[in-house]
This record gives sequence, C-alpha cells and structure tokens, in this order.
Amino acid sequence: MSFRYDIRLSGSGGQGIILMGIILAEAIGIYDGKFVAQTQSYGPEARGGSSKAEVVVSDTEIDYPKAMQLDLLVAMTQKSCDDYYMDLKPDGILIVDSTFVRQIPVPRAYQIPFTRIARENLKREMVANIVGLGAIARLTPAVSPKAIETAVLARVPKGTEKLNRDALQAGMKAAQKLKGLTFPEAPSELEDEDT
Repeated sequence: MSFRYDIRLSGSGGQGIILMGIILAEAIGIYDGKFVAQTQSYGPEARGGSSKAEVVVSDTEIDYPKAMQLDLLVAMTQKSCDDYYMDLKPDGILIVDSTFVRQIPVPRAYQIPFTRIARENLKREMVANIVGLGAIARLTPAVSPKAIETAVLARVPKGTEKLNRDALQAGMKAAQKLKGLTFPEAPSELEDEDT
C-alpha cells in the first residue's frame, strides 16, 4: 500500500495561504523528491475571505489531488479552525496561529503565535505564513527543513531573502521549544552536504 499524507493550510485572504501552499508543494516535490499535488481555493472577497491550500504527498503517483482525511491542518484563523478540524484524522496534527485561534476544538494541538512573532520579532506581519512554514518543517514529517528553506528562498521577492530566512528560523525555533526538540540548527547557507 502506498504512503499518502494530506495537508490543508487555512486562513483568510491576505495571510499568504496560497503562497504557503505553493512553497510547501515545491519544497516537497522538487527538493525532497516526493510525488505532490497542490490545489487552492479562496472566497470571492479575496482579502478577508476564506482561503485554503491543500498539498497531497505520496510515494507514488497521486490519482486524486484533493485532501480527504487530513494528516495535518494548519489554521491561521478561528473560523478556518472551526470549519476544518472535523476533517482531521484521529491521529492528525493541528497547528494553529494562536494569535487568532483561541478555542482549540481537539485535545492535542500545537499553538504558535505566527502573526505575533512576525509582528513583534520581525516587524513584518506579512511573513507570518513563512513563520508557519518553519513550524511545519519541525513539527511534521511532511517536509525537510533544508527543502523548505530552499523553496522559500527560490520563491520570495529579491531583496527579502534575509527577512524570509529569519521568519523561517523563527518558526522553527518556536516549534522546537514547543515540542521540546533538540534538532541541530537549520543551515543558514544552503550548501552541498558533500562540501
């Protein structure tokens, strides 16, 4: 039987959910070398409306590109958490932006204030989605830290690489503290491991 891992990233328009899904899919598919499918949808309101991106990961070709039963749900708003938590598998992982999600509907959830970290530590609320990607890389088996860093740096606008790398590192550190992990620091420079 083949391996399949279903991810849904959710929030509201303007939080960078779609970009988050694209970067995550590129990291998993291009840099980690797994089969991946990515879909997205957002409400007609655009900014402020509902937004979600789904990433399906497999070790074989994917015949259905939509997430069915979620292994991972990232919710950046209370509404998105309330709307989608029922799709989580019993052993699925819920990661919430605790800046906005106060009522946790399941007994186990990782609560990291992505937006507050972006606003207070990095002085740019717009990188909260990148903080979230850093947390995903530490809390789930979905993507490696090196692949996510490579994908982020390949996708962000020129001149914002340091800000986005710092946002990614902030998310990884917050997740590491939360889970009590002792991972080595993610490389700040992406070098060949042979050198």
